[in-house]
Amino acid sequence: MKNLSVLLTAFLLTMNLTAQINKINIIPKPQEIKVLDGNFIINSSTRILFDDKTEMIAKYFADEVEGLYELKLKFDKSSGKPVDNFIELRLAKLDYSSNKEAYHLNIAKDRILITANEPNGIFYGIQSLRQLLPVEKDLKNKKELTLPAVDIKDFPRFVHRGLNLDCCRHFMEKDFVKRYIDLLAYHKMNVLHWHLTEDQAWRIEIKKYPELTEIGAFRKYDDGTVYGGFYTQEEIKEVVEYAASRFITVIPEIELPGHSTAAIATYPHLSCTGGPFDVGTLWGIYKDIYCAGNEETFTFLEDVLSEVIELFPSTYIHIGGDEAPKDRWKECAKCQQRIKDEGLTDEHELQSYFITRMERFLNSKGRQIIGWDEILEGGLAPGATVQSWRGTKGAIEAAKMGHDVIVSPTSHCYFDYPIETTDVPKVYSFDPVPPELDAEEVKHVLGTEGNMWTEYAPQEEIDDRLFPRLLAFSEVAWTYPAEKDYEPFRLRMQQHYKRLDCLGVEYGLESKPFELIPTYNQFSRSFLIQVDILQKDLSVYVISKHKGPMMSNPLGVTRFNFGLTESDEIKFQFSKGGKVLAKSYIRNFSINKATGSKVVLTYPYSERFTGGGDNALTDGVRGTSNYRDGSWQGFGMTDFEAIVDLESVTDINKITVGFFTASSSLVVFPEYVEYFVSDDKENFKSVGKVSKEFSLRDPTWLSEDFSLELSNTSGRYVKMFAKNPLTVPDWHPAAGGKVWLMVDEIVIE
Repeated sequence: MKNLSVLLTAFLLTMNLTAQINKINIIPKPQEIKVLDGNFIINSSTRILFDDKTEMIAKYFADEVEGLYELKLKFDKSSGKPVDNFIELRLAKLDYSSNKEAYHLNIAKDRILITANEPNGIFYGIQSLRQLLPVEKDLKNKKELTLPAVDIKDFPRFVHRGLNLDCCRHFMEKDFVKRYIDLLAYHKMNVLHWHLTEDQAWRIEIKKYPELTEIGAFRKYDDGTVYGGFYTQEEIKEVVEYAASRFITVIPEIELPGHSTAAIATYPHLSCTGGPFDVGTLWGIYKDIYCAGNEETFTFLEDVLSEVIELFPSTYIHIGGDEAPKDRWKECAKCQQRIKDEGLTDEHELQSYFITRMERFLNSKGRQIIGWDEILEGGLAPGATVQSWRGTKGAIEAAKMGHDVIVSPTSHCYFDYPIETTDVPKVYSFDPVPPELDAEEVKHVLGTEGNMWTEYAPQEEIDDRLFPRLLAFSEVAWTYPAEKDYEPFRLRMQQHYKRLDCLGVEYGLESKPFELIPTYNQFSRSFLIQVDILQKDLSVYVISKHKGPMMSNPLGVTRFNFGLTESDEIKFQFSKGGKVLAKSYIRNFSINKATGSKVVLTYPYSERFTGGGDNALTDGVRGTSNYRDGSWQGFGMTDFEAIVDLESVTDINKITVGFFTASSSLVVFPEYVEYFVSDDKENFKSVGKVSKEFSLRDPTWLSEDFSLELSNTSGRYVKMFAKNPLTVPDWHPAAGGKVWLMVDEIVIE
């Protein structure tokens, strides 16, 4: 009994300690947390003690407290220490880590002490302290801020914890970039990889070449619309200085030799063909790139990079190196002469020559290069760091060669991907260290980056794409695997949402929110729609376009049903913790004469785009605004032809088939759609053609109904034939690729 009593006591103590630790909701999770007795209260008498090296951090913390809680703290140099009620920032050698970002945060009843080897560590200790402060909207008395007594010893797993922000496809305002620097710092990330040049824009002012921003920063569409923007050198200096005050390094990316259309549209003589070119309006890979045989190309790039390194004090300059087609180089006399003169084997080695030459130049200026994993092709530049995005193969290869690597594969680190593809649990499961590396090779893994590409994400949608995935990613980058566990993280994340609210973050979903299972009853001509909620703690509101709000699930209920007796557009709106999320889903349901009817296809649909199977085109569920989400049926390099059996001769007033266009991905509208009717399935009579104008230069994702109004028409069988254009012009970035027709629903009225 005595032993049982001892065991029970130990168990209860362990449970109590675990419960207390679980109340510490810091993200990313510290390496070691001990909960102590008591609390510390910050009030108007609390003093911050600092020295010359930590003064900036002390003022930063005081400004944050005053801005959020309207509580003004007092300042003191560390020479005269009060007896109690103080927060001390102390630089001293830590006994458990020499890492310059390590810190020791000790909160006692009478004082707070943050100790670190370097100011970086003090700053990260402050971030943990900020996350221990009470949530502002929960406070009744802002004059006193109660913090739990804790002892935290912490240090990062990786030295490189970054976010790649693409400001080319969509322009991000300077203050927005600074806001994201604050959000990165709050989550202990230390690199902003600033993507500044692309096919679609040149965003950085270069004094020697002013036309780069006068011309290259703006793209013009066929309808006369002009889109663009750029950063002056003064604005860039402001951003870099602001980031430095948050211990964030800004690494610029100047793309070469590919993704350079904006530059060669400005200076076409730097290309192989001489142009002319327009700044890119489509997404994808452009065949025209910098000419590697033209000496003026290297003069231009050295001039550009000379100005870049004056603006960015970072050790690294990112030079891209990805997705550089060799088509023009193969046909270019200058490039072929360069291959011959340099004793190169092929165009891949020519790219290696290009990258190595730029590396030598940057090395001469005291800088090092980072390039995407394509720079491995043809031979890796001697001192290059490889950023692996096409899986981890490039990282493994480079690390085994003795090169440093940054691991950011599309599978886990691309936050432009929809939440259905890359959800929070998947991001959290990522380990940047490939298991194929041995102990010595692992030392070359500098860290990881999340990538926010913006082809389909304007500034106002960035929060929704990045959060809460960035919370999981920050823990991947900071916390050692032994301290990671998804369910406790998920619980901490629920509390963290309140802090994101205070920071004005319009966060999105954690995972695919729901599954819809519609069942159509052909006798009653009605739908019963089952909604399975997949994300925990999510409320779903069902709103009919015709009837208004219909219903919602009580919190905790993960399945409910609703019915439809007529065609309707249904909006599914989500809320979490009482906050309505910006993201909503629209689903259109159509009840018509074709709904539930059998469909026979002349050409098979693609296994990649089944749309739901053989009878998906008459299931009554219209496609969404995303052709990749499974609601569209795809036909690659074939025409589309279908026959619908209405089971009896029926009056027909209107026939509709929905199609999708996403020209950057070679999803196009048909040249025309022709409709036929028949009573016997043998003799079909054409009743009309429908076509629509669209531009392959327009990257907009768009769905359109190809509808034909009829009178005095009847038939049992309805056939529709859509002509696939099959080819696209040579100027298109995806010329030569497979042309797709995407079909969502056949509607007969």
